This record gives sequence, C-alpha cells and structure tokens, in this order.
Amino acid sequence: MSLLIIPAIDLKDGKCVRLRQGKMNEATVFSDDPVATAERWVKAGARRLHVVDLNGAVAGRPVNAEAIEAVVSAFPELPVQVGGGIRDEDTIQAYLDAGVRYVILGTKAVNAPHFVSDVCAEFPGHILVGLDAKDGKVAIDGWSKLSGHEVIDLAKKFQDMGVEAIIYTDIGRDGMMTGVNIEATVRLANAISIPVIASGGITDLDDIRRLCEVTDSGVTGAITGRAIYEGTLDFAAAQKLADELSK
Repeated sequence: MSLLIIPAIDLKDGKCVRLRQGKMNEATVFSDDPVATAERWVKAGARRLHVVDLNGAVAGRPVNAEAIEAVVSAFPELPVQVGGGIRDEDTIQAYLDAGVRYVILGTKAVNAPHFVSDVCAEFPGHILVGLDAKDGKVAIDGWSKLSGHEVIDLAKKFQDMGVEAIIYTDIGRDGMMTGVNIEATVRLANAISIPVIASGGITDLDDIRRLCEVTDSGVTGAITGRAIYEGTLDFAAAQKLADELSK
C-alpha cells in the first residue's frame, strides 16, 4: 500500500497558519482562505486532509468550526480528519454530521481513556487518537505538559478500544524541519496492529523515501505542514514518489 501524504491545514482565527513546536505566539500566517488552501492540495492530488483548530485546542471547544465546515462542504468526496478542541460527543456528532470523516482526540484521550472507549463504540470507524511525544512520554494540553504515560502503552490501550489509527508526533521536531523521527515511529508501529500516521519534522523527499521503507511496519501515512508551505517539499512530487515506491 502506498504511503498517504496528508497536507496539514492549521487554523487560527479563521486563517491558515503554521506554528513552531506548537507555540501559538510563533504563528506564521500562510493564507486567509482555508477553502482555497484546501483546493490547492486537492488539485495537487491530496487524498486526505488534516485540519487542526488551534484556537479550539487551547479553548477546549471548537472555535474554527465554520472554516472547517466550509472546507468539508467544498470537497465532499475528500476524507478530512479534524483535531483541536474535541472534548465531547456532541462535538464529534456535529463534525461527522457536517461531513468530516475522522475526528482526532488528543488531550482528552490521555486524560479520560474511558471517553475514547465510549466514542469508539458510538462512532465506530471515525475516531483517531493523536499522541504527541517527547522522549517516549506523551505530552498534553497543547504540548505544555508532559504526562507520565509511555506512548506505546497508551497506543495499545486505544487500539483495544477500537480507534482507527494513531497519529504520532515527535514534538521535539514538529515545525522545525529537522527530519522525521523514523526510529520512534517504527517502534510504535511495530508494537500495535492499527495504522500509525507519522507527523512532525517532515522536510523533504528524503524523509518521504525513508518513511516509504517502513510502511510494512504499519506506518501508513505522513502529515506534512511547514515543508509544503515553505517549499522544501513539493507535495505532488511527494505523493507521486510514495506511489512509485509502493509498486
């Protein structure tokens, strides 16, 4: 199976931005128009989009839902995964009703694992969990705190509850363009049977090549943001390369 390259659209105050290591005060605005940004990636061949409500992640409830719904309704056939501020069942229901394919749970999943179990039962096939880690430990609350949990232990729990995939971010590398942490990503993928989507640090085609070498371990996708906006990674070329390497 071909590695899925997933463009990230991070929303702050209705605009598309990129952060460095999750710091809200280090936001670079790339576009005022999320739908146009989504269209750019769809035209380049994107098969899925990763959309994050950054204000929502801080507020603990959706803040950019209107912009997200505009993207989803503009491209109804495109699977969109959404994260940021999703802390209750009503929010999940509202996003799925709007046409979002997958919702991503982060801090809430770590703090209240029983909630993951409940929503996996209620919305089977639609729940992803994002585990953001530093040195093997999971970070929460917009990366401001390190929890005492080991990534692999938590991922196994969520797998047993029925989540579709784990999005794994090495927060030491996110937005820093320093290359993806392949070793840690593969270690996680080998330990669980559900797919792992890599995130954080993807910089160029060499990173894509390295990820394509480990798809057998269960790494099925890679989220990229800053690199495709700053031009160190050509998105269309990346997906084309991933497709060719999977033949």
